[in-house]
Amino acid sequence: MTDKLSAAFSKILSRGVLTEKDIDEAMREIRIALLEADVSLPVVKDFIAQVKEQALGEKVVRSIQPGQMVVKIVHDELVKLLGSDESALNFNAVPPVVILMVGLQGSGKTTTSAKIANKIKNKKKVLLASLDVYRPAAQEQLAQLGAQIGVDCLPIVEGEKPAEITKRALKAGKNGGYDVVILDTAGRLHIDETLMNEVVEVKKISNPTEVLLVADSLIGQDACNVAKEFNEKVGITGIVLTRIDGSSRAGAALSMRMISKAPIKFLGTGEKIDEIEEFHPDRLAGRILGQGDVVSLVEKTMEKIDHAEAEKMTNKMLKGKFDLEDMLSQFRQMQKLGSLGSIIGMIPGLSKFKSQIEAAGVGDNLVKKQEAIILSMTVKERRNPDIIKASRKKRIAAGAGVEVSDVNKLLKSYEQMSTMMKKMGKLGGMKAMAAQMMRKNPMGGLPFGGQNRFPF
Repeated sequence: MTDKLSAAFSKILSRGVLTEKDIDEAMREIRIALLEADVSLPVVKDFIAQVKEQALGEKVVRSIQPGQMVVKIVHDELVKLLGSDESALNFNAVPPVVILMVGLQGSGKTTTSAKIANKIKNKKKVLLASLDVYRPAAQEQLAQLGAQIGVDCLPIVEGEKPAEITKRALKAGKNGGYDVVILDTAGRLHIDETLMNEVVEVKKISNPTEVLLVADSLIGQDACNVAKEFNEKVGITGIVLTRIDGSSRAGAALSMRMISKAPIKFLGTGEKIDEIEEFHPDRLAGRILGQGDVVSLVEKTMEKIDHAEAEKMTNKMLKGKFDLEDMLSQFRQMQKLGSLGSIIGMIPGLSKFKSQIEAAGVGDNLVKKQEAIILSMTVKERRNPDIIKASRKKRIAAGAGVEVSDVNKLLKSYEQMSTMMKKMGKLGGMKAMAAQMMRKNPMGGLPFGGQNRFPF
């Protein structure tokens, strides 16, 4: 969707004056982009009608930068479509507060249940309970995830039905002084009456404050049916979209929100237990339009990066010292932020090159390969890369399971990075370097152009 919308905007951004024909052409391409992204037809029609009405207004036509005005209108309508910023969970009830997780099989309910528990465990005492008695080892999976994050899980009793497990979980939650009980219900490959009746029964027994529909963002056109059925039969209070970091067409987010009217609460951004983030409509709209999401990237960096380690490395750089152990540390710090694709999507101006970067092989696999090469070196070699000659390169390549050419590429990257670090040291660090860039380019634009600004 991002690529298609960027292509549509590029045609109008370069024009000083927009005619009605130009706007019609842009609306046509936006309509195609939304439909190809699996946004349902009724949602697309309403969206295009709203955008076109504003785009043909006098403010846009007479604007100095009409193309930018159209992009802003599309952004604002996307934010409106995605809903208000209501990502906070509702804990306003007598403890234990119940969160009921519903959805189809394979949507990621079990992992998401653990992710949410992990996110709130520092503020709330949480009990996890699996009601999935159908999928092999589903209950064991939740128990293992609970143990991994240090959250209690209701003991498994063989042969118990979902309704009985629910009653036992509520009793255990009350007696154990738990603040929150998360119930992970069973899913099916498709919506059926048995699934719905079971979920409705569990809801009556548990009286949850939150009913979260967990949906795979790759679900496509079926998103509307899933949202509609669960909302009508069970009544959902929020949506959690998983696999938002993949090659998702993003249509699910738009369609499910529009059909159910329930707010999107969380986005699953990866497979790791901490890869979940609260939903902010303006940030997702920015990602969809290729404008990035600097705020989320900064928040993630503040949360994940070891600040003491980063400061130590900065001091070394300023002194002109940078070795392969520092490079390895940088790789590991970067991996904490998530997949390279998700990071690129958050950087303004780079998201449109995401597919080209991945196609060029500059992805997570390359980082892992480079990490393996450095780990195949001795401590002496990492600290003194200059001693790595032909015979050592062969040994390192064999140890990492790569070609000698891969070792050469890594060493070349290191040399380039080391040179850059030394220049930064001479300039007086990052701030001095930024100041010099501002002098050369008073508009403060980033190298990839546009109206992007440094966020600091």
